[in-house]
Amino acid sequence: GNFTFIYLMPRYKRLVDNIFPEDPKDGLSKSDMEKLTFYAVSAPEKLDRIGAYLAERLSRDVVRHRYGYVVIAMEALDQLLMACHSQSIKPFVESFLHMVAKLLESREPDLQVLGTNSFVKFANIEEDTPSYHRRYDFFVSQFSAMCHSTHEDPEIRTRIRVAGIKGLQGVVRKTVNDELQAIIWEPQHMDKLIPSMLFNMQDSEDMDRVGHPSTPSVAGQDGEENPAALAESCFRELLGRAAYGNMNNAVRPVLVHLDNHHLWDPNEFAVSCFRIIMYSIQAQHSHHVIQQVLNHLDTNNKNTPRVRAGIVQVLLETVAIAAKGSVGPTVLEVFNTLLKHLRMSVDFELGETSRRNSGTSVSSGRGKESEERIVQNAIIQTIGFFGGNLPDYQRAEVMMFIMGKVPVYGTPCHTLDTGTKRIQTMLLSSLIMVTSGFKAKSMAAALPPPFLDPLFSISLMEDSELRQLVLEILHNIIDRHDNRAKLRGIRIIPNVAALKIKREKISKQDVAFMKKHGQQLYRHIYLGCKEEDNVHKNFELLFTTLAVLTIELANEEVVIDLIRLSIALQDMALTNEENMPMFIRCGIMALVAAYLNFLSQMIANPPFCQHVSKVIELRNMDAPYLLPEHIFRDKCPLPESLDKEDKLLYFQTSDMAECLAGPGYNAERLSIPYVPQVTDEDRLTRRKSFVDTISIQVDIMSNSLPDKSQLAEEITFETLKKAIDTTGLEEQEREKRRQVMEKFQKAPFEEIAAHCESKANMLHDRLAQIFELTIRPPPSPSGVVSISAGHTQYQSVPVYEMKFPDLCVY
Repeated sequence: GNFTFIYLMPRYKRLVDNIFPEDPKDGLSKSDMEKLTFYAVSAPEKLDRIGAYLAERLSRDVVRHRYGYVVIAMEALDQLLMACHSQSIKPFVESFLHMVAKLLESREPDLQVLGTNSFVKFANIEEDTPSYHRRYDFFVSQFSAMCHSTHEDPEIRTRIRVAGIKGLQGVVRKTVNDELQAIIWEPQHMDKLIPSMLFNMQDSEDMDRVGHPSTPSVAGQDGEENPAALAESCFRELLGRAAYGNMNNAVRPVLVHLDNHHLWDPNEFAVSCFRIIMYSIQAQHSHHVIQQVLNHLDTNNKNTPRVRAGIVQVLLETVAIAAKGSVGPTVLEVFNTLLKHLRMSVDFELGETSRRNSGTSVSSGRGKESEERIVQNAIIQTIGFFGGNLPDYQRAEVMMFIMGKVPVYGTPCHTLDTGTKRIQTMLLSSLIMVTSGFKAKSMAAALPPPFLDPLFSISLMEDSELRQLVLEILHNIIDRHDNRAKLRGIRIIPNVAALKIKREKISKQDVAFMKKHGQQLYRHIYLGCKEEDNVHKNFELLFTTLAVLTIELANEEVVIDLIRLSIALQDMALTNEENMPMFIRCGIMALVAAYLNFLSQMIANPPFCQHVSKVIELRNMDAPYLLPEHIFRDKCPLPESLDKEDKLLYFQTSDMAECLAGPGYNAERLSIPYVPQVTDEDRLTRRKSFVDTISIQVDIMSNSLPDKSQLAEEITFETLKKAIDTTGLEEQEREKRRQVMEKFQKAPFEEIAAHCESKANMLHDRLAQIFELTIRPPPSPSGVVSISAGHTQYQSVPVYEMKFPDLCVY
C-alpha cells in the first residue's frame, strides 16, 4: 500500500522531499537538489507548485521548531530562485516572499537573520519584467522594527539590527531598480526607513563620543557587521538614488527625527547627517536641501536660541558644501531668511533686556541675552561664509541685497534705537565677510549708487564703531591689490618704495567713477575725521582709505583733490570753529601728516617730499603731538592750544603748489578751498556742522553772479596791474567768506530766506526764458497750439509750408 501511495504522489513533490536528509545535520542533499533544479528549469510551469509545496513544508517546520529543516528549505528556495529566470518565476516569488515573511515574523533571531539573508539575495536578482502588484510594505515595517531591536543580549541585538539594515537596503535596491520606484519614496515608507538608519547611525555617535570618531567600534569581527557604518552606507545609497521629486520626502523625516530626539543642541549629529546628505545627493538637488533647512528654521522661529543656532550651523554646513557646486535660485532666499531671523533675534534680545530692566527675572534674562548672541553670530558666520564663496557676479548681487536691509535714514525701519544699531553693526560685519577677497573689475560695478549711498549715509556716521565697519568694507572693495597689510596702521612711513606697493594703470572706467563719485568719497572722509568719538582705530582706517584711494584710483586730477582735502582738514583742525576736543584736532593733524608723507613719496616728487619732511622734522622737535607716533600713544600729553601763527609747523598750500607746478598737475586748483558736497540727507538730519557747508556753497554762488556796478568799471592800466598782482587776494577772499558765513549764522531767518528766494526767482526766470527759446512743439498739419491772452488757438500749417529735415525728403 505504501508503495502505491508514493507513485500516486506528483513527481515535483517526490523531488522536493528527496532533498531533505534523514538527519538535518547532514544538510541539503546536493545530488537531489540538482535533480530538482533540472526538473524546475525544464518544466517551468511546475515552478509555482514547487514553491508552494516547499513553503508548506517550511511553515510546518517553523511551527514545530525543526530549525535544521527550515534552513535547508530556505537554501533550496534560494538556489531555485537563482537558477530560474523564466516568466513563470512570478508566482514562485510570491511563495518565496511568503516564506521570508514567515521567518521574519518568528521571534527567533536565527530565523529572522536567515530570512533577511534570503531576501537580500533575492533583492540582487534582476527580474526580466517588473511586477506591479507586489508590495513591500510588510518588509519595510518588519525590517525597520528589527533596526530598533532592543534584545537584551547585545550580540544578538547587533545581529538583528544589522539584519534589519541589510533588509532595508535590499528593499531599496529592489524597488529602485524596479518600476515600483515611486512607491518606496512615499512618506509612509520614508518615515520608517530613514529614522531606522539614523537611529543606528546615532548609536555609533554615542559610542564614539568616548572613542575616536573615524573608527566606530565594530561588533563582530567583520567590519561590515557594524550597524552604524552599515546604516550610513545604506542612507548614502538611498539619497544617491533620490530623484528631483523625492528630495523632500527624503529630507523631511531627517528633520523630524532631529526634532524628536532633541539633536539640534548640541548639534554634532545633525551636522554630520547633513554632511552625509549633501555629499550623497546629486549636486543639482542641493538647493532643495537648503530650502528644507530654511523652512525648518522658519518653523522653529519661536524655539530656544540654542536650537535656532543649531539649525543655522547646519545650514552653514549645507551651504558650504553646496557653494562649491550649484546653489541655484535659492541664493537670495537664503540671505532673506537669515536676515529675517537676525532681526527677530535682535528683537527677542531687546525684548528680554527691556523686561529685565522693568525688574523681572534678572538671572534668566542675562543668560538669554548672551544666548541670542549665539544665534546672531551663527547667522553672521553663515552669511559671510556663503557670500564669500559665491562667484563675483552673485556676490555683487548679495552685497546689494544685504545693503538694502541696513536701516538708514529714509528707509522705513530706521529709528535710532539700540536695536537699529545692533542690526547695522551685524549687517555691516557680514558685509565685511562677504566683500573680503572681492576683486571687482571696475569700481563702478562694485560700488553702484544703491550700494554707495546707504553705505555713506549719515545714519552710519553716528557711531565710531559703525564708521570703522564702513571703512573696512570700502577697503575690501577698493584695495584690489591687497596693499593694506603693507601700510600697517597710521605712521610716517620712512620709505614708501620699500613697501613694494602693487598697482596698475588706472582704467578709463575708474577715472569716470572718480569723476562721478569722488566728491562723495572725500566728503565721507572729511566728515569722518571731525566726529568727536573717533579713536585711534578710526584715524588708522581713515589713513588707509586715503592711501588705497591714492594707489587704486588716483590720476593727476584726483591727487590734486586729495591734497585739497588734506589742506581743508588741516584748516578745520586749526580754525576749530566747531570746538572739537584737542585729541581730535591733533589726530586730524597727524592723519594729514601721515597721508601727505605717503602721497609725496607715491607721486615721487622730490620738492614735495622735502617740504613734507621739513614740516615733520619741525613737529618732531616742537610739536610731537601733531604726529601719529606720539598722539596715538597712550597718555600722550595734549597741548593747551594750537598756534596758528607758527606757519612752519603746517603744510602750506603755496609751497605744495610750487612743487607741483609744471606739466601733469593743475596746481592752480590747489588754491580753491575744498568744500564738502551737500546732500539731501543733511537737510533731513539737521546735524550741527552743516550750516557752514551750506553757507559756503551759497557764498560761492554769490561770487559767480557779478554786480552791475562792477561790470561798468573802466579798464585802465592800474586795474590790469591789480589783476596780475594776486597778493592780498587770498586775504580778501578769506575775509569775504568769513562775512558770508557770519551773515548766514547770525542774520535772522527771514532775511536769509528772502536772499535765497530772490536768487531762486532769478534762476527760475532765466530757465523759463531758455525753455521758451528751445522747446517749441514741431509743426504739424493738424495745427499748432498757440496760447495768446490765455486762450488756446489752433493754427493749421499746410504741409507744403512745413520744413522737413533733408533726410526725410527724396
